[in-house]
Amino acid sequence: MTTTGGESSIFRGCFATLKSSNPLNKFKFPAKTSPSTVQFGAKVAPFLSPTSALPPTSDGYGNLGSCGRRGLIFLSVTLPSLFPLQEYVKDFNAEAEELGAPDYLLIKDEIRKVLSKGKAAGVLRLVFHDAGTFELSENSGGMNGSITYELERPENKGLKKSLKIIEKAKNVVDERQSVSWADMIAVAGAEAVSICGGPDIPVRLGRLDSLTPDPEEKLPEESLDAPSLKQCFQRKGFSTQELVALSGAHTLGSKGFGSPIVFDNSYYKILLEKPWLSSAGMSSMVGLPSDRALVEDDECLRWITNYANDQDLFFEDFKNVYIKLVNSGVRWKSS
Repeated sequence: MTTTGGESSIFRGCFATLKSSNPLNKFKFPAKTSPSTVQFGAKVAPFLSPTSALPPTSDGYGNLGSCGRRGLIFLSVTLPSLFPLQEYVKDFNAEAEELGAPDYLLIKDEIRKVLSKGKAAGVLRLVFHDAGTFELSENSGGMNGSITYELERPENKGLKKSLKIIEKAKNVVDERQSVSWADMIAVAGAEAVSICGGPDIPVRLGRLDSLTPDPEEKLPEESLDAPSLKQCFQRKGFSTQELVALSGAHTLGSKGFGSPIVFDNSYYKILLEKPWLSSAGMSSMVGLPSDRALVEDDECLRWITNYANDQDLFFEDFKNVYIKLVNSGVRWKSS
């Protein structure tokens, strides 16, 4: 479900930055590196600093060498599709306490210095448009930073501003520890939710950036009806419940679901009211066609009602599915 401008939109775990054994990826604090420079629409890797712009591997990802700690193996497939989500999230949280927490906190701190509540919706939309290209059957797309090559696509209109915000934080972090765009965007989205009153969401670090854009026309269109949306999300590995939970991100932004800077369950309450059926004022402008379609589907309606009645349930489910989203299609730094 794509939008233009700053609103959040649904498409179109542990806190570890692992240190590579490759000499090019070793940094000593406070080593200085050249900050990345934004070159929107460039044909070469526009957001990679010199230290990370290494030759691509055969799958189009940077060859960042091998790294590892305590025997962790980061699979190059999407873990949530292989393991139950709750166990998956639990493992991430446990590992976070012992792996790279200071690096993770540095990223969070720098993001919070540049991210305001008014910019949160656009940053969250950036996450969905980067991760939303994932296709389970093809194991392609996903949370890989390829959005830096895709800013001129119509569905990504307005995202250049959001990326510039994150770049400010990334430049500071890169002076101490190189971090991928995929990691920065994933953490920024979680912080966008948190500063607007939503749940705290742990984000695992170690994603590799793609050196090429993802295929086009992989984001769900905002005009899809509920059956088409469910099929589209199923191809990306998400259930109907997860589709409805992710759609709650539309509570941020200017689509008429409560305060544009407060992350809560207003989205679901307003969906149940169906204000677009009223002829009064601007109520007919509330939400996207895809938002309105959800409430007309019995299976979706059940979850909409649950989340409208229980904000804590929505927060927990959104946290879990966000973690799954930002690990979709990820190529991790190898062990």
